[in-house]
Amino acid sequence: MTQVLCVAGARPNFMKIAPVMAALAETGIAAQLLHTGQHYDAAMSDSFFADLGIPRPDHHLEVGSGSHAVQTAEVMKRFEPVLESVQPQAVLVVGDVNSTLACALVAAKHGVRVIHVEAGLRSYDRGMPEEINRVLTDQISDLLFITEKSALANLVREGIDPARVEFVGNVMIDTLHRNLERAVPASLTLGTLLPHYAVLTLHRPSNVDDPATLAGLLDVIGEINRSLPVVLPLHPRTRGNIEKFGFTARLDGLHILPPLGYLEMLGLMRDAKLVLTDSGGIQEETTALGVPCLTLRENTERPITIAEGTNVLVGPDPAAIRAAFNDVMSNGGKAGRIPEYWDGRAAMRIAHTLQGWLPQRKGTRAA
Repeated sequence: MTQVLCVAGARPNFMKIAPVMAALAETGIAAQLLHTGQHYDAAMSDSFFADLGIPRPDHHLEVGSGSHAVQTAEVMKRFEPVLESVQPQAVLVVGDVNSTLACALVAAKHGVRVIHVEAGLRSYDRGMPEEINRVLTDQISDLLFITEKSALANLVREGIDPARVEFVGNVMIDTLHRNLERAVPASLTLGTLLPHYAVLTLHRPSNVDDPATLAGLLDVIGEINRSLPVVLPLHPRTRGNIEKFGFTARLDGLHILPPLGYLEMLGLMRDAKLVLTDSGGIQEETTALGVPCLTLRENTERPITIAEGTNVLVGPDPAAIRAAFNDVMSNGGKAGRIPEYWDGRAAMRIAHTLQGWLPQRKGTRAA
């Protein structure tokens, strides 16, 4: 009998599901893996599975791209017959992508218990689709695993019984610990040796869909590049908008790369003097690596990276970005420490909890 059906759908999920699948196997919990295909670049998806040692999915929904509504609906339609066929004791979802909410909804309506890994994170910005996915997934989950203690306060405020919440740490950091020695050196990824450089990732709609915001960001990045070479693995959405708005010339002088696999990106961040990003996971990874991070957003759902880590929230404001960059160059930037339980053992804590939780609640929903 399959005890847990694990769901992954997009690039951020792969880094989270890899250590969970390994820990379930090590502790003897029977699990199957379902890939929704929300990450529709097959080559990149396959590279992540190979890089991270994720077993071949038992089920692949091949959903592909679409609007948020279309993608969520397609996942739900295609997931339901798999759920009915497998009949797991629980469905485990990770993170905050559309697949997470879609599969949680189907499971909850079928009376199958839902486990949410990386629960309780909040940006309090309902303009972000991921925030809607987080809030709704947590409301219908039976067991919620959190990466930082502030997440518990968020959940309690939303009426969730703290008895359903377990603080286990961050499975993203499990993956980082496991693969750090295998990370591809930056010189190999770049094809040249840069003694010092910054890494930029940019893909949030709030940053790349508005021409004025995107122009301001690219201009200040161009200024930074004159003092510190900037490496930009260019997201397809961002590339498309840069071309549409006629901003291609603003990339002149930057080290432009295609989207990278996990091991290449890990090596690039590890060796960087500075990372600028609007990604959630990269805020966590830079804190774990001790690399200064400037987050190009007005808010973050990962406040521990600011309170304890190396992260500084600067938004898309060129003046704030410039000031924070100058601090890194003059003083080394913000020093941080590793948050509690970001030690590479989060997935094993999850598996040990499930060893007791699954038999105790077999056939019933958690209170």
